[in-house]
Amino acid sequence: MTENTLPTRSDRLASETRRKKRGVGLFLRDLVIIFVVALLISFLIKTFLIRSFYIPSGSMEQTLLENDRIIVNQLQPGMFPVEHGDVVVFRDPGGWLPPQTPVEQNAIVAGIDWILSVVGLSAPDSNDHLIKRVIGMPGDHVVCCNALGQMSVNGVPLSEDPYVYLPPGETEVSKDDFDVVVPKDSLWVMGDNRYNSKDSRYNGTTPGKGFVPIDNVVGRAFVVSWPLNRWGWLDDYPDAFRGVEEARD
Repeated sequence: MTENTLPTRSDRLASETRRKKRGVGLFLRDLVIIFVVALLISFLIKTFLIRSFYIPSGSMEQTLLENDRIIVNQLQPGMFPVEHGDVVVFRDPGGWLPPQTPVEQNAIVAGIDWILSVVGLSAPDSNDHLIKRVIGMPGDHVVCCNALGQMSVNGVPLSEDPYVYLPPGETEVSKDDFDVVVPKDSLWVMGDNRYNSKDSRYNGTTPGKGFVPIDNVVGRAFVVSWPLNRWGWLDDYPDAFRGVEEARD
């Protein structure tokens, strides 16, 4: 017959300590798993669905102000086509932006910024991208300005009052006249702050001659996310471009 011995107080304390350590270990393990999964999901969302950018200049005033943060839908133009009036973020087609000076950061700040960029909460490459409004689609004939100071697309005058910002006393929507036909797979883009935007009008000497390849478009900006007092949806103003598609040759 085997003699059963009762556990001593020290045995019970040791067992309790082991259970607590195991509980803490399981908690930390689950915490790490949750963090990694959340990081992976955020990375996939940022890579394929949405992404954050900040506005580095005033070229889109008053629609977007300098240092606003925006959320970009990256399913356009991949799964859904870009349309007239869309506000799009795109990579520099070449020669639009001056050479960028690398930003000096200490290791801790750089590490935090990298983690935030992975999950889409930081946009360290915003200065390498541009944001403008789509005015001309492939095949469009874009002309400015008529006797009323309006721009026309395929012969249809645009009513741009809802979004165009002009200096006091100015009535023409562009300081300089132009007459272009948008090539295949390209866009003609302009800033809403028409007298302070280095857009398609002023990049005619670059390799793309001012046109933006659709492949360079990162996505469509659809909401201002920061600061909170400026939170709101970004409109593409379909009424301003009504009849343009039908009038295309």
